[in-house]
Amino acid sequence: MKTLRSLFSVALLLILVGSCCASLQHSSMLKVNISEIEFETERGTLSGYLYMPKEMDIDSKRPVIVLTHGYLNTKEMQDAPAIEMSKRGYIVLALDMYDHGDSRWEADIETGKEFSTFWLYSQLDAANYMASQDYTLKDEFGNAYIAVSGHSMGGFSTILAMYMDEMASLTRGTRNIFAGLPVAADFSYASFVASQEDIQAAFGDRTVGIIAAKYDEFFFNPDVPIAEGSVTRKDFTETTSGKLFLGTEEATAGKFYSVQSGDVIVDNNVVRKSQSGQRIIYTPNEIHPWNHFSASTTALMIEFYQTVFAGVIPEDMVNANLDPNSQSWILKELSNFIAMIGFFLLIVSFAGELLKLPFFKNAITDEAKPVSPPSTNSQKILDKLILVISLIYPVILFPVLMDRQEIGINILTIGSGIMLIISIWLLIKFYKNQSFYQAKAMMYTAIISIAGILLFQLSDKILITGPTFNQPTTNQIVFWALGSTVISAIILAMVYSMFKVKLGDTAQSYGLTWNISAIISSFATSLVSVVGAYIILFIIQAIFKVDFRIWTWAVRTFKIEHLITALRYMPFLFIFYFINVIVINANTRKVRGEIIIALLLNVGGLCIWVALQYGFLFLTGVAFYPAQALNGILLFATIPCLIVAAIYAKVLFEKTNNAWLAGFLNTMLFTMIISANTVTFWNLV
Repeated sequence: MKTLRSLFSVALLLILVGSCCASLQHSSMLKVNISEIEFETERGTLSGYLYMPKEMDIDSKRPVIVLTHGYLNTKEMQDAPAIEMSKRGYIVLALDMYDHGDSRWEADIETGKEFSTFWLYSQLDAANYMASQDYTLKDEFGNAYIAVSGHSMGGFSTILAMYMDEMASLTRGTRNIFAGLPVAADFSYASFVASQEDIQAAFGDRTVGIIAAKYDEFFFNPDVPIAEGSVTRKDFTETTSGKLFLGTEEATAGKFYSVQSGDVIVDNNVVRKSQSGQRIIYTPNEIHPWNHFSASTTALMIEFYQTVFAGVIPEDMVNANLDPNSQSWILKELSNFIAMIGFFLLIVSFAGELLKLPFFKNAITDEAKPVSPPSTNSQKILDKLILVISLIYPVILFPVLMDRQEIGINILTIGSGIMLIISIWLLIKFYKNQSFYQAKAMMYTAIISIAGILLFQLSDKILITGPTFNQPTTNQIVFWALGSTVISAIILAMVYSMFKVKLGDTAQSYGLTWNISAIISSFATSLVSVVGAYIILFIIQAIFKVDFRIWTWAVRTFKIEHLITALRYMPFLFIFYFINVIVINANTRKVRGEIIIALLLNVGGLCIWVALQYGFLFLTGVAFYPAQALNGILLFATIPCLIVAAIYAKVLFEKTNNAWLAGFLNTMLFTMIISANTVTFWNLV
């Protein structure tokens, strides 16, 4: 009891200290006022953090920088440049794009066309809003000194914002965007709206840069592909597109070029003559998601803005030229991470405290004997073989399940069918030999095999993006989870029926109990624990304007849409997490190194996948799976979640002697984390 209460206190202390320190770094030691704002546009509602230097007086006007994130992310992913530029005296708006974070697209979206909405206008609408504010610095003609920058799909939004702003300025008479710096975005997606030549003509005399990482998983690809996929080494300055952008055949990274934009032509008429503008390409040795967690890229952004706004900086911006390498944002991220550790400790300690109370303690059932260890050499070999299989199959099947690749899915369907035939044959054999317990156990293997056949056979109809399941990558992750569950459950059931039944193991040995009181109490304990932790997060967010995160892994607040969406996914993910708890504890209870084995079972194979993918990329210039651009990035947040889930599975099982509490809690918590941290197409029809 004393240990749990101490852990609870430590957790609260970590949350409070981490959040307080993060807030101080976020606000540059209280020198910047940060407010969360929402504003209406003709397309919906945009939300963001507005950074206002406190040194400004009521009449001050400053250059503005509008920042936004990429696909699946939120405004917090722009912490580094937001902190560094606001510290240097700029007004900064860090934006949630439409249908990300707290921003919403208003109109209905036809299913299948959702990818052509959120990024098209987000930066333009935000820049137009900021241009209408009194604090925005403008020249004598009314042109706003606003720079726009975004990562990935936010980079494409940045490119189109400059294009659309120029076209609007032809009738409006003034520009709302002065410069732009797309990060991790070329002209590929923007070309759906206009050609690169037309877009560059619209840039005019603006200063425009592009940060094009050499190991970007998606963009800046060479003219002649070196592999069947985009996850390769590249150099944008060596491509036709990069040379066109810089206006030279002899392009060098990190160098400004004066480039003639070309005439703006509308309906075959020249409506604006060519103008000369500065262009630059930066090529850091980074991967796509590394850009927004990089001191190098942040320094490049600072240098770019200092160059862009040289000559227009107000005298009271005394820190405008602070050394680009003088950065403090990483301290904010580390403080966020400390608070995040406290958050996860809080949940498990809170659940432990609840289990001492009259109603909640019903979640605890009688302790059953652990699953019997292998007793013969052949069983020991089988045990190790299963562990090896658990490590290897994610390397092969992760892309198959995430992308529902036809050949792989067909093989899994056939494999499930073979397991069904084998299990029925063994069931009949056991029944004839009057081994009724083994026959009953083998029946479970047959049922799971049937479930596998249905899942894989109907893979093109299950968890398809639409009005109900409106988060595309969550659909991928959940399908992967279900497919992995089928494989794990078949192995578990087969081993149980073939070997463990004869050793006297029961369902209770695996943590399976059908005690209704225990199930209800476990559900209630999970609900109260998760809700209580999130209440603290909402309070922290309201007071300190920070949440819990490190790089792409984040626990953030949410809106009602996220909760409703999460509830739709929870039944599917409960199957995964419940079986996951059973598998982990069946293989690790009362075993030396049980936590290590649990972690290997949960993430060992996925870690091998990441190591192979990026090891090959950095060593050879071509990734292990060169066509797997997005899925590898998704693992950067998925793996930490599964690590915590494995630890919870062990700790909570030991406290309750069954799988229900850990299964419910992991489902509620991690489904909410996933759903709050990705795109939500709420208006799909």
